[in-house]
Amino acid sequence: MNRRHVFTLTAGVVFAAHARADASAPFMMNDPIKPMPELQFNDADGKSLSVADFKGKTVLLNIWATWCGPCRKEMPTLDRLQATLGGPDFMVLPVSIDRQGMDAVSLFYADTGIKNLGRYIAPAANHALDALSVWGLPATLLLDRQGRELGRRSGSAEWDTPEMIDFFKTIINQQKETIP
Repeated sequence: MNRRHVFTLTAGVVFAAHARADASAPFMMNDPIKPMPELQFNDADGKSLSVADFKGKTVLLNIWATWCGPCRKEMPTLDRLQATLGGPDFMVLPVSIDRQGMDAVSLFYADTGIKNLGRYIAPAANHALDALSVWGLPATLLLDRQGRELGRRSGSAEWDTPEMIDFFKTIINQQKETIP
């Protein structure tokens, strides 16, 4: 398969990764697909969860914080994406790393009118970032129905554009066809 190298400069360090040669994809796609590390987080009721709890769905895992300007800007687009595509085959999973806890997330959702996204928080923010090899926020990982990482994107995006919705529909349909 034809590969291209993608380089990003973050905090003075250059990271290199292999990506599928598809410049139109909104993600740096993995080739091969990567296993997901263990990531523990809590829901709004304090129940401990992991990515494995969402197997069976294509998941858009977004790591964010209320104090992150680009995160704040993209959250309404993630909310609209969940409203459009969320269901038995797809889910936006926003995991906050706010140290102020679920109260900060709930206040942000109320202030910005977020209605369709669940509230999740990583109790050990640094562990979550390290486990996922995330070096900046927001970071978004696209997971297949088996909970493996298909690809990732660093930085914010407009998640509810027609092009993005078409991209996700294609991924969801491919997942339905290839994974029982």
